Amino acid sequence: MTIFRNVVFVAALAGLLAGLVMTAMQVAFTVPLILQAEAYEGTGEEGAAAEESHDHGAAGHSHGDEAWMPADGLERTLYTALAAIVTGIGFSLLLVVGSELVGGIAGWRQGLFWGFAGFSVFTLAPGLGLPPELPGMPAADLFARQAWWIGVVIATAGGLALIALTRSAALAALGAVLIVLPHVIGAPQPESHDTLVPAHLHHSFVVAVTVTNLVFWLALGAMVGVLRPRFAQGLGEPQSSLA
Repeated sequence: MTIFRNVVFVAALAGLLAGLVMTAMQVAFTVPLILQAEAYEGTGEEGAAAEESHDHGAAGHSHGDEAWMPADGLERTLYTALAAIVTGIGFSLLLVVGSELVGGIAGWRQGLFWGFAGFSVFTLAPGLGLPPELPGMPAADLFARQAWWIGVVIATAGGLALIALTRSAALAALGAVLIVLPHVIGAPQPESHDTLVPAHLHHSFVVAVTVTNLVFWLALGAMVGVLRPRFAQGLGEPQSSLA
């Protein structure tokens, strides 16, 4: 029970702190770009179709049926922070459990290594096929995207484990194949890439999301590395070979 409690406590505290870092990054860099992109929603052909539908069905139409969204300002920031903290704690738990399976994280330097591995698995590799999307941009079928994303995460994590944790050239080669395979298969794509969102805005968003996630994962790994020695009762001595 002590081991479980310490693992959860380290993961929750590191996830909370990293989530706050992510919130600050999102408010500063990604949220302004999302707000700009939202101005393009409901314009062009989609907006005309929506307006026509509204005119024909005005008698039975209720604005209460519209999807709920947090108001701009403090409310949006609070919901952004909540989502970032919940995400941070979830990813932190995965990071702590995964690292404990191979001996734990010895310190903040080794934590940076694990953090970059998490960034590679959950952000970098999936983003090569499915880059972050802004509101108003076309997207492929949701289930197909989710299935491909999960496949990339599993393949990348398995491939990195074979490369980093084994001493076999054959297994390392298999790991490289696993990492590349989902990208050879290819990510699901929308029928059309036409969008009113400017290309430069989307490019800026992809960069902002990638950098934000990199900072988040490095902060998360470093914080786990700092916190683990302070709450390591029952967790055993960390491995130094991955430093």
